[in-house]
Amino acid sequence: MRRQGLDEPHRRERVMTAPLVLAVPSKGRLQENAEAFFARAGLTLAKPGGVRDYRGTIVQLDNVEIAYLSASEIASQLARGSVHLGVTGEDLIRESIVDADKRVALINGLGFGSANVVVAVPQSWIDVRTMADLDDVATGFRAQHNRRMRVATKYINLTRAFFASHGVVDYRIVESAGATEGAPAVGTAEMIVDITTTGATLAANGLKVLDDGVILRSQANLVASRDADWSNGARETARIILDHIAARARASQYREVRTRFAGCDAALLTEAKDRFGAVSPFGGPTSSGMITLHCPPDRLYALGSFLRQHGAETVSIASLDYVFDRDNPLFARLEAFLRM
Repeated sequence: MRRQGLDEPHRRERVMTAPLVLAVPSKGRLQENAEAFFARAGLTLAKPGGVRDYRGTIVQLDNVEIAYLSASEIASQLARGSVHLGVTGEDLIRESIVDADKRVALINGLGFGSANVVVAVPQSWIDVRTMADLDDVATGFRAQHNRRMRVATKYINLTRAFFASHGVVDYRIVESAGATEGAPAVGTAEMIVDITTTGATLAANGLKVLDDGVILRSQANLVASRDADWSNGARETARIILDHIAARARASQYREVRTRFAGCDAALLTEAKDRFGAVSPFGGPTSSGMITLHCPPDRLYALGSFLRQHGAETVSIASLDYVFDRDNPLFARLEAFLRM
């Protein structure tokens, strides 16, 4: 009895102090891009146990464990609730998780790992340009050959849902284990559903994408799991991570413009906002006429000219690293999802 009494508080303490688990890709360009993304947000991913270790940390935060997994395994772990947050492609989320929008939330697109899941047919099918054309061909193929057309793919669930939405029924799926784009050439399928970035590999294999055959425009996302253990500590850690990411995203949208001149007043700032998208994050000009503006990069010269025309002698422009606002839209998205 005494032993049980001692063990129970220790178990509670471990639960209360359990870290937030962030899963990132374990190799290749996806890992490099993920690490670079977090580094730009001021969050350095590190492997204290060495480069071969599959566990890591965020240098600036104590309550985070990094799990290095394959992109497909990250999707599976998010579905199980074994990790709180993960970096993986939307294509893997949509393909592998049933009712994905109820079980995970795509918190933020990360701007890398972009690719499209597409329906591709042989270029020799000159009269097949749309899914409606494909439906007609598939019906005729079955009548002529007494079998359904074969679709080679790794994206079984996405294919079924997309074909159903276009009323295409005369087909059967051949699960692809290798290079999907080669299936029509070797005679194991008539068409394919696969992922592509530029379309060059499809073209090299004599295939073309249907005009309305883009099933999903995918990119790497920061994804949250509903079934993870979202303790107060995990939520607070997530808030800090998402605050860094949001601050970096805001900073990339603006440059800081500073100037001082007597003619700077509220009316001038309103005009600057309306014409150039320049916002004054710290209010109107000081008593000495000093003003700080945040302006989109492509409007900087126009704004600088405008300010000089109205009396500014000097206008300085600087890059921004982070812009922290009171509101955190990424964390608000996470909280709203967890409340659903």
